[in-house]
Amino acid sequence: MKHASADALAATGLKPQPLMAEEASGSKPNVVVVFIDDLGYGDTGPFGCEDIPTPNIDRLAAEGAVCTQSYITNAPCCPSRCTLMMGMYGGRFGKYGMSRGLPIPEDKRTLAEFMRDNGYVTGQIGKWDVGTSAQGPWARGFMEVAVRPPAKVYSKAELAKLPKKLRMKGRRSRYFCLREDGTEAWLTDVEGDRAVEFVERHKAEPFFLYWSPYAVHSPSDEAPARLTDRTTAKGKRRPLAGAIVAVDDQVGKLLAALEKHNLRKKTLVIFSSDNGANGAEGGTSTPYRGGKGTGTQQVGWTIVPTIISWPGTVPRGRRYHGLCCTLDFFATMAAAIGKPAPVHLDGVDLVPYLKGDKKGDAHEYLFWLNNERADAERRHLIAVRWKNWRLYRKYKADKWQLFDLVKDPREEKDVADAHAEVVENMSRRHAEWAGTLAPLGKIPKLPKLPSPAARNGWVISDGKLRPKIDQGMR
Repeated sequence: MKHASADALAATGLKPQPLMAEEASGSKPNVVVVFIDDLGYGDTGPFGCEDIPTPNIDRLAAEGAVCTQSYITNAPCCPSRCTLMMGMYGGRFGKYGMSRGLPIPEDKRTLAEFMRDNGYVTGQIGKWDVGTSAQGPWARGFMEVAVRPPAKVYSKAELAKLPKKLRMKGRRSRYFCLREDGTEAWLTDVEGDRAVEFVERHKAEPFFLYWSPYAVHSPSDEAPARLTDRTTAKGKRRPLAGAIVAVDDQVGKLLAALEKHNLRKKTLVIFSSDNGANGAEGGTSTPYRGGKGTGTQQVGWTIVPTIISWPGTVPRGRRYHGLCCTLDFFATMAAAIGKPAPVHLDGVDLVPYLKGDKKGDAHEYLFWLNNERADAERRHLIAVRWKNWRLYRKYKADKWQLFDLVKDPREEKDVADAHAEVVENMSRRHAEWAGTLAPLGKIPKLPKLPSPAARNGWVISDGKLRPKIDQGMR
């Protein structure tokens, strides 16, 4: 693969990789997936937020489509990222809860491996949280992986001035970090710089960039005044608002880099979140109820703010109200680059729905089965979405509850008794789907593995950099 131009890599001190003759193609679209941590449905402008300015995310939406009924099928963070990378329900490989450390399938390609094998330079920035310790991004298809910079360590005097919640977490900052030259920086800003670096290096060849910021995961209390003062958010929501502003700034930085090289119309950008809002931080799922932590039984935990923007292909300013999910991103990308989607995918190509060539829901039914016994009680969820209806219960022994999300988006009136035929249909469909899934997977016991060698903030490889121990666990 034409991994990077010599001039571009010289600026970073990175070495170019050898070329493969069949891969140079100026016609292939680039793809960028921006996957935020804990961003609530109601916390950006395109989804009705009024107290946090998000002009760059607003612009991304204006230049594409807002998906108003987009879901995570395996919440929260680790499961949602695994299913995104595999394009399939987590239950297909035994993931029914957090199960952090459970392997993702070795016999099926990840999203990154698929793109790499089809002539793309693949890059990953930010949070991973996928598979085992032997299945890092550099082992499952990502050729350039940005290394998280070292955290700032607070002095005792600085620590004493912090809120009690932050002092209890120790002296290492979550979001203030140190650049290579030793200067202090906000982590989200550094990630944005890395995204620009990646675009600059690969502007002349097809690339896939997966940027998953650590923001806006809690705690956001360190958010500086330069960010929070740009919002009108109040109380505990104000630090979160500052963190969202930081993400929006970096989205703007990324779009500017694409425009600089006339790549905007040639780049499919998918923006979404790994699960719903964190209510403890003041996040909101408005007009829906629920989210991370408390309210995980409500739809707000699984409905996420999704934008798909591809100027010239996806119509500007479109609002798509059909059922869709993050499982669709893999299939959509495969169609965008003109390659057959792997047969293991549960998703569909969304572009025909966004263009209006296909009508209605991309999925007739969506399903949830978070029932791992060892998982936190709050994460247990059995649910189905069909048309306007949402059917759910916490445990198998519980009575089903049914809500019409159009008439009752806050799920305050259970209408299961009045619509027994709907409950029967949806519960039967769920049982049929559950019958196709794999048994609960076992998490292997692996030693802590060393990180690959990095240079100037990046691990550079062929996307197959597997520790030797991996050979023994397959």
